[in-house]
Amino acid sequence: IMSNGNIFWNATERRLRALWRLLIQGIAWFALMFIGQGVIGAIWGILAVATGSVSLEELSDPAAATEFIMGQPGLVIGLQVVSLVAIVASVWLAGRFLDKRRFAEFGLRIDRRWWEDFGFGLALGAVLMALIFAVELAAGWVTVTGTFVTSNPETPFIVAILSPVIIFLIVGFQEELLSRGYQLTNLAEGLRGSLGTGGAIIVATLIQAAFFGLLHALNPNASLISTFNLALAGIFLAVGYILTGRLAIPIGLHITWNFFQGNVFGFPVSGTGFRSATFIGIEQGGPDLWTGGAFGPEAGLIGIGAMLLGTLLTWLWVRWHDGDAGLEETIAEPPERVQQEMAERAAVD
Repeated sequence: IMSNGNIFWNATERRLRALWRLLIQGIAWFALMFIGQGVIGAIWGILAVATGSVSLEELSDPAAATEFIMGQPGLVIGLQVVSLVAIVASVWLAGRFLDKRRFAEFGLRIDRRWWEDFGFGLALGAVLMALIFAVELAAGWVTVTGTFVTSNPETPFIVAILSPVIIFLIVGFQEELLSRGYQLTNLAEGLRGSLGTGGAIIVATLIQAAFFGLLHALNPNASLISTFNLALAGIFLAVGYILTGRLAIPIGLHITWNFFQGNVFGFPVSGTGFRSATFIGIEQGGPDLWTGGAFGPEAGLIGIGAMLLGTLLTWLWVRWHDGDAGLEETIAEPPERVQQEMAERAAVD
């Protein structure tokens, strides 16, 4: 519902409407990431060509350039750090100046319960991926080819495994802060006036999930099926947030789902083959419809089954811990600063 018919400005809350906040944050995020990663990539490419590690012809070929990047753990970490800085900076700035929301209000109020949920999320991601591996192994769709495998035999396993640990810690935090913490929250706020609190949270969850799927649509080995399944993953990851108002479960789940998928059990992670070290080396077989093929379990029916089981377990965890497991309605409400300003104006009036 628009006060005074203004599609840009919410006069009651005295801030831009949610759509424009989302657009500005998105543009700021993309610009910061594009510039930062462009600089890092250019410097790395110049040094690589100068030292003979790669040729200009290889860098001009997208497939060869991607393969080169994935084989450079230091570069991948650098690009992820730039992405992390871009997301954190754009969310903090948007929250401070557009949303009137403190950074902690994006699901990051850290207390004892937050850490308990985070631990549950970590355990859940690990268990679900172990179940996927067990099912495929029992079906004869994966063959174990080795243990403590490194892409570079000269690199000790304990050293090689550090880079994916760092990368997936970053990915889990930054993607949850962006997709669930910022986007879902603002979508729910913006839709509350027309759909009600519960309806707004549900529709916001579906919209951010669709965007989450599209963010991975250009990944290597992506397809319409993998994009759809990643949208389902966006719903699955959001469940812990919309039931608790905390990003603890989604962040923990995201980290271990990726790490155990790629670097414990040797599966592709969302189409990428960044596996500098894996605890278990495998050869993937079986029907792509079930296994997800070259994209990884997320694109297969087994992955969908794991997400459904994970959703149930998340609901049971919240219900056991809180005695109830309903939607956290504060997600769709204006932040504390806006509510305080509205209350002060009402008192004066």
